[in-house]
Amino acid sequence: MLKKILKISGLLLLALILIIFACNSIISSTAEDKTYSDVALIPANRVGLVLGTSNRLTNGSPNPYYTYRINATKALYNAGKIKFILVSGDNGSIYYNEPDTFKKDLVKAGIPEEVIFLDYAGFRTLDSMFRAKFIFGLDDVTVISQKFHNERAIYIAKQKGLKAIGFNAKDVSTAQGLKVQIREYLARVKVFIDMILNTQPKFYGTPIEIK
Repeated sequence: MLKKILKISGLLLLALILIIFACNSIISSTAEDKTYSDVALIPANRVGLVLGTSNRLTNGSPNPYYTYRINATKALYNAGKIKFILVSGDNGSIYYNEPDTFKKDLVKAGIPEEVIFLDYAGFRTLDSMFRAKFIFGLDDVTVISQKFHNERAIYIAKQKGLKAIGFNAKDVSTAQGLKVQIREYLARVKVFIDMILNTQPKFYGTPIEIK
């Protein structure tokens, strides 16, 4: 009986590994040649979509993912590769507001306030991409985040009829970002679960024109 249980457990584990591998491969291949790390090589788009994250880690220290996304956005804007910026992030409580925090730091970085638009309902990457298309009316967009995140966003965008490319903010070292990388594999599986369940964004709202 024990041998049978161990065999079933082993098969289930193998199936899980194969599913994770397949989901990761599909998303990476879909985004192939659609992400850029050199500002000189990336095509220009009217709008850059910054995917939100906290500016601080749980221990209170600065979040490098956040800092690098600010730097990447500034580089794109200064190079004339985007004209407007849409910040999409979590605004789950009065004590936590990713879009406003991003905007303040982008303005500090020298980006004019009037070119920055905020999406307060970007609770997940799915929400951010869906709302970019159907609330903010975008047909093309440059996603700004780390490469692994850009790839997932590009895949989701394609499913929603949004043409997206990604500008890769500097990544975090493997040791420091290991937890995030592991979570990313699971997030990619969740993408396909959301597709099967036809998961919708948490909020819709009134259309907003970026101009």
